[in-house]
Amino acid sequence: MELTAHTQSLIDLALMEDMSGGDITTRATITDDHRSRAAVTAKENLVLAGIPVFHAVFERLGEGVLITDKCSDGDVVSKGTVIIEVKGPTATLLMGERTALNFLMRLSGIATLTRQCVDAVAGTNAAVVDTRKTTPGWRYLEKYAVRMGGGRNHRFSLSDGVLIKDNHITASGGIAEALGRAQKHAPHTSRIEVEVSNVEQISEALDAGADILLLDNMTPHEITDAVGLIDGRAMVEASGGITLDNIRAYAEAGVDFISLGALTHGAQSVDINMKIMTA
Repeated sequence: MELTAHTQSLIDLALMEDMSGGDITTRATITDDHRSRAAVTAKENLVLAGIPVFHAVFERLGEGVLITDKCSDGDVVSKGTVIIEVKGPTATLLMGERTALNFLMRLSGIATLTRQCVDAVAGTNAAVVDTRKTTPGWRYLEKYAVRMGGGRNHRFSLSDGVLIKDNHITASGGIAEALGRAQKHAPHTSRIEVEVSNVEQISEALDAGADILLLDNMTPHEITDAVGLIDGRAMVEASGGITLDNIRAYAEAGVDFISLGALTHGAQSVDINMKIMTA
């Protein structure tokens, strides 16, 4: 994982948020020359993501911290497993602990949920993909976590592809109008995806030459019928109302992609702690 300048700025913001006035507890209780060893441990079963960010937090706090990884991003980790060992000035370990863990817990939560969804559709042709429903400023990291969980990334930004959604259709005056304009302006290497929600819109989008159809908020039964109607003339993505409990039914309906905003906006942080042990 390459840490971009934006990610470094995000780390700096998180550190400033947590200790803009310093760490008064550590300053009062720990001497400058005190050193410790700490273990970062999974408190539940999880899929790991975010180790490079964990490293970067302590790098931003200064020199002298030695971090030894016991696991790698993408690993399936069992409860009780030591993920990382950290050695260094005790004050630095205490000051960076919460910020480093916040990143690790959040990203691992996304990777864990993604892996559960990927496992749920195993044996089908459906790929699990994310959306742009990400935490502002965290998109690069959260989409990285999706990949660590075995998922795939949809668009990173509005410049990454043509996706004609309901509001584009309404504002343009219809699917055919919106698609026609997109075909004139989009690069010839770009596929054009159109969001549809009923049989009439499917037929209109196919007739207008859509490359991908996003079937929005349809039931698995409706999507099965839609896939039969499309009959290979376009790739098919299902989105809306999809959860871990019903994702298998959507995959078995024959779609190529299943997109879930919940991979990023609905994932819960997993439980990981860091305990000071000895010098």
